[in-house]
Amino acid sequence: MTRTSKRLIASYVLDWIIILATAAIGAGFWKITPNHRPFTLTDPSISFPYVEKEKVSTTTLFLVSLVAPAIITFAIAIVFVPGPSVAPGTPRALIWKRKLWEWNTAWMGLGLSLALAFFVTQGMKNLFGKPRPDLLSRCQPDYENQAKYRLGGFPTVLNGVFLVSATICQQKDKGILNDGFSSFPSGHSSYSFAGLLYLSLFLASKFQVTVPYLLPFSYNPNNTSYSAFTTKALSKNSSPSSASPMNPPPFTPLRRQSAAPPLYLLPLPLIPLCTAIYICSTRFSDFRHHGFDILFGALMGIVFAVFAFRLYHLPITRGGGWSWGPRSMERAFGAGVGLGGYVMRDTAALQTKRGDEEVGEEWSKRSDRQETSGDSYGNGTAEASSPMHVLAR
Repeated sequence: MTRTSKRLIASYVLDWIIILATAAIGAGFWKITPNHRPFTLTDPSISFPYVEKEKVSTTTLFLVSLVAPAIITFAIAIVFVPGPSVAPGTPRALIWKRKLWEWNTAWMGLGLSLALAFFVTQGMKNLFGKPRPDLLSRCQPDYENQAKYRLGGFPTVLNGVFLVSATICQQKDKGILNDGFSSFPSGHSSYSFAGLLYLSLFLASKFQVTVPYLLPFSYNPNNTSYSAFTTKALSKNSSPSSASPMNPPPFTPLRRQSAAPPLYLLPLPLIPLCTAIYICSTRFSDFRHHGFDILFGALMGIVFAVFAFRLYHLPITRGGGWSWGPRSMERAFGAGVGLGGYVMRDTAALQTKRGDEEVGEEWSKRSDRQETSGDSYGNGTAEASSPMHVLAR
């Protein structure tokens, strides 16, 4: 293993350490006593019964939102990658290298989404300390001596409306009581969407489950940019006309540039998404969260899932199901100002320069042929064969 490859691997090991550290800090927040927001004993929104047996427990949430997506993404990366685009004769070591990279990016995206959701959600729970709908049932207030726990209110209102502190609670189990002040935002909602929406996006990407779309560039049915590898075998299998900038592919009507996916594939991304919605609904029916807490938690999970997916994967509609490649070894730990990203583009720039030179040479040859044959510039030939027109095609 070369020094540069060790440097690149070390940079991704550091990424994993940051993901795990973020999750560990979130776990630390979980053990901190949250802020106890004052409440009133006559508030019907916090007077629901305390349900001891939840429909979706924390353990079940962990299995469904983390373990299941991890297993599924691993299986897909090992079984379905790199797909049918691999040219015959591609080295097996290269194929397994791609499988392992897709597995790594799948887990990094999943881990980052869940770690961010866990970290932010637990931190916000402690900061806001919002009472749950079942707080009074958990609290077991000391009604006889409520006057000494008053913090404020409206004594002039009929019968009086007073706020009291959490010290009025006679609940002996501090865990149950503290959890009663963790309503906002919903952890089940944010965590389920962070893991299961990420899985939905991953499945939609790998199995091309997307709404038909038009590419933002000229359509080429022989385009090999979606292929797993750029190999000599691929070059041999490609026709000269598709490889030459002077011979564009035949015209393809817009309606033939895309098509709807088979309907039997739709459940792949929909099942995880519907599962996340069901988990959110149980937090309402179990009287664990108010409606806004659930919606806000779900929104947080959606944001983290989309962010983590796009950080490691190409867009679903234009990425061919692939994840982004690794950083350049020279920029493994940072790019700096003015370098334009984490991938060295020197090689690509050189290839582009060579391509431009080939186009220029071809243009010169055509011009020479036109002068020899006596073609005029007034018949539209020059316009169709100009260097800018060639490059545009």
